[in-house]
Formats: sequence, C-alpha cells, structure tokens
Amino acid sequence: MTPHISRFTKKRSTLAIATAVAAGALLTAGMTTGASAQPAADATPSGAPMKLSGAARAGLLQDADAKKAETAKELKLGSKEKLVVRDVVKDRDGATHTRYERTYDGLPVLGGDLVVHESKAGKSEGVTRATSKRISVTTASASLKAAPEGARKVVWAASGTPRLAYEKVVTGTQKDGTPRKLHVVTDAATGKKIFQWDAIHTGAGESQYSGSVTVGSTKSGSSYALTDAERGGHSTYDLKHGSSGKGTLFTDADDKWGDGTTNDAATAAVDAAYGAQVTWDYYKDVQGRSGINGDGKGAYSRVHYGNAYVNAFWDDSCFCMTYGDGEGDKKPLTSIDVAGHEMSHGVTAATAGLIYSGESGGLNEATSDIFGTAVEFHANNAKDVGDYLIGEKIDINGDGTPLRYMDKPSKDGASLDNWKSGAGNVDVHYSSGIANHFFYLLSEGSGKKEINGVSYDSPTADGQPAAGIGRDKAEKIWFKALTSYFTTNTDYAGARKGTLSATTDLYGADSAEYKAVDRAWAAVNVK
Repeated sequence: MTPHISRFTKKRSTLAIATAVAAGALLTAGMTTGASAQPAADATPSGAPMKLSGAARAGLLQDADAKKAETAKELKLGSKEKLVVRDVVKDRDGATHTRYERTYDGLPVLGGDLVVHESKAGKSEGVTRATSKRISVTTASASLKAAPEGARKVVWAASGTPRLAYEKVVTGTQKDGTPRKLHVVTDAATGKKIFQWDAIHTGAGESQYSGSVTVGSTKSGSSYALTDAERGGHSTYDLKHGSSGKGTLFTDADDKWGDGTTNDAATAAVDAAYGAQVTWDYYKDVQGRSGINGDGKGAYSRVHYGNAYVNAFWDDSCFCMTYGDGEGDKKPLTSIDVAGHEMSHGVTAATAGLIYSGESGGLNEATSDIFGTAVEFHANNAKDVGDYLIGEKIDINGDGTPLRYMDKPSKDGASLDNWKSGAGNVDVHYSSGIANHFFYLLSEGSGKKEINGVSYDSPTADGQPAAGIGRDKAEKIWFKALTSYFTTNTDYAGARKGTLSATTDLYGADSAEYKAVDRAWAAVNVK
C-alpha cells in the first residue's frame, strides 16, 4: 500500500522499536559457539521460492501484466475494477504466486490486494484476498466532503465495508528526531477519520560490533568508494550529523576503513556496510531473493544522522537505511540484527505490505525481528553470535539488556507473550511479541535450553510443551507465508492460516512440520 519507516523509540523507561513513516526502523558474525538446538538443514523443498535473476523476475511480471485483464475476469471482479501487478514468486516446482493491487474506477483500492496461486501448468490453486467484500461505491465528487488539501481520493477496503475516502500524508519530525510520514484516511462522505498509520518504521574494515570484516568497495580514480558492486551497488554515506539529504559518499585512499571505535567516522560506515552485506547474503543464500525488492538493486545507507540520535530507520521513499549514533554519539545503532531488522521492513513493503498498525503492524514488526535474527545467525560472526535477543549489542536501555526477547517477550516489561483480545490495540512493537514467541517455539521448542551460550526458558500459553523443528525450517515457512499468503491487513488468525498454507507447500499437510506450526500457534493462544 505505502512505504514504511521503522525506528526505535523510547518506551516508558526503556526503548522500543518505534513505528515508521515510510520505512522501517528496528532497534537495532564469525563462528557461533556453544550448544545449539539447530538441526542440520534439509534439502530445499520443491515448494520453496526459486532464486530468480532480475531478468527472470521481470519476465514473470511482464507475463502477469499482459494477462491481468483476463485474470480479473477469472476472479469475477467488477467492470470498474482493474489489477495492477506488484510482485511475483516462483517456486522450485514451477508454481507461481502473483501479487496484485487493485483499482476501482481508476482509484487505488487500499486493502484490495490479492495473491493468485497457480500450478506449473497454469491451473488455478486458489486466491488469497485482503478482503472478500464486493466493492461498489460512487466516485462522483458531487456528494463528497471537501477534499483535504494535498489528499488523494481512494477506495478504503482494508476494514469494514469498502467506501470512498481521502488519503493524506502528513510529514514532520517526531520528538526524538525521527522523520514522520503519517498516512491519514478519512471518509469522503462524512469527513471522519477512518484509519491512520506511520510509514516510517523504526528499528576490509574495523567495525565496532563485528570485529575485522571485509566490506565491498569500488576503486574510483586514485581512491576507493564504499560501494559494493557485488550487491547491487549498495553505497554508504556520511550525514555528518545532519538530518536531510543523501550525505557524502565515504571514500578512502588505501581501502582500509575505520578503526573499530567512534573516534573514526568510518567505523559506523563499516558496520552499516557490513550489515547491508550480510542481509543481502542471507536473503540470496537462504530465501533465493536478490535484494530487498527482488530485482537485484541495492539500497544505500546513511550514518551519523542527527546528534545523539538513539534510533535507526528504513525509508521506502528513498530506499535507504539511516542510523543514529546513540547516546552521547558513542553507540551507533549499526549492529547486525538492527540492520537485518530495518532492511527487512523493506522486504515486507515489497511483498505483503503489512499495514503498520493493529495486528498487521505487530506482524510487520515481528517479521523484521524474525529476519534480523535470521541474518545474525547466518552471518556466523564470532563477535556477534546468533541469538534470539534483539538489539543486545547496542545497549539501548543503558543497562546491558537487549531491547526484546523472543523466548519470553514479556521480559522487556511490555511485549505480549500470547495473543489476547485487544492485541491489535497494543503498540506494534509489543504486539509483535506474539509472533516472535511463535517463531522461537517453532524453531527451538519450549522449556529451558542454552544456545550459543545464552540461556532461554520459553513458556506456553496452555502450559503444554511445544517441540521445535529447527530455525532453518521456521525461517523458510515464515518467508513463504510472507511472500505468498500474507496481505496488507493479515491479522494473527490470518498469519496462522498463511503459515499453515506455506508449510503445506513446503513439507505437506500431513507432515510433522505442519503439526508443529499448528502447535506453536496454539502455544501462543492463536487457534
């Protein structure tokens, strides 16, 4: 629907990953050590997404676009409705999952997205819809309230009966310095507010958090630029404590970057570039996705945003990551899991587009925590080993504790361990705990255990044990659900349905994995 900006924000006496304006902010590799409950990865299932080159993906999108009118007829859409191709996933067995947005009488339909599933032979295998309600509205302006200045006319279908509305983006700056891009939707007939969400989501060199690492650079004349040609041309820029513009591209005469401390401005750049590198590698190696948009193009990163800015955020509108330097400009928010979290907001925006409010907002945040964690494990960095703690390196609370815990989310004092009525009214950084807890239980199971030197003790809502299937499988199930079955307004019940569908594709409806997914949701009270 719209871009997101995610960020970290202070919550009561602690910090939480805050909402975003048009991006995604989190909070915020070598050899892992210690015991691990992680089994060896199985061969890639035939229902897993195929690795597509940019050209191959473009070809599939063109094919879908060429037959979108025919698809609309097959879906029995009204004569005023048209489909707009947004994304496509092709499985290893040849099945495709094509994501569309919708227009009605030329107006964008917010919450009208759908995913068409087809077999290798082109046979329909069902449709996942954000809404099943019929759209029938009057778009003539005669009966409408005066449009808010700068607003666009839309059809609102994400909740309730589809109706004509106006969407306005209100920009500004929040108290902590994070940009704001607030999307406000009002009823066109009454002028009353229907919904709103913030689109900014908040959460060879010497790095501060990951030790000596190799980062991609490109020789330019007699010097080097911090541009990674092997990963879509990702570049890292210095804002020099400014809060606007792209900044200055980092360059160096001898291709040696940073000194591992905040005394050298390039140190934060090393961490940012490394974070982008390991995130790119994770999605490519594990999920078969080339870049955040799946098109092989790299984003860019900006470091040294503002003064003592305790946050980081992803912004879809610039397709870029931005990092603050933390309290006293001494703790940049550039750790691996923060980078993975924030850039995963971009992946969510490019696929399911989960609205950053209510239960879908909690799922959006949890998706970034899940893949930020997955990136950290995959990076296999000895200085920042994989764990189920979020933001443990950046000391955002000032007492050495992490921002969030996946095994028992309520340990942070605010997050939900389990689903309850009204979960959609809880801040998305805390309602995300439900899915984070589900992912941990699905990966590792309940009860006490130690993994890579960290002790965990995960409870269940009903007091009954839950067995894990391993993080490798859990990651693939969540990614498959995100890209093939989640829509803009998916809630926790829908996430359960989507992950079960994804598990059926990957492992079969009678598999042990399917039963484990079903049990893990029950263990967090989603039934």
